[in-house]
Amino acid sequence: QVQLVESGGGLVQPGGSLRLSCATSGIIFSIYAMGWYRQAPGKQRELVATIPSGGRTNYADSVKGRFTISRDNAKNTVYLQMNSLKPEDTAVYYCNARHTRAYWGQGTQVTVSS
Repeated sequence: QVQLVESGGGLVQPGGSLRLSCATSGIIFSIYAMGWYRQAPGKQRELVATIPSGGRTNYADSVKGRFTISRDNAKNTVYLQMNSLKPEDTAVYYCNARHTRAYWGQGTQVTVSS
């Protein structure tokens, strides 16, 4: 059974930081491309960042220079370090694993507000 479990969301003030984690099981993590997506209320789900099994990371223009995606293949976990958070970063953040098929986590809420 494949599981992707996100954690690390919460309430943070503008300018603050959060680190999201996505722990996976049931997949050969090292061969999967991993990604973070987000969905704000009333909006479509959008890509935040991706990290392939090998190769360069990719970021949405809105988060470049502020967010960093990384992976630890030994721990089967992908991370999203989010710095300089803005109110417009408020959304549910989802972890995605993609190879021959795609899997999603249940999401974690990130709220940026003073």
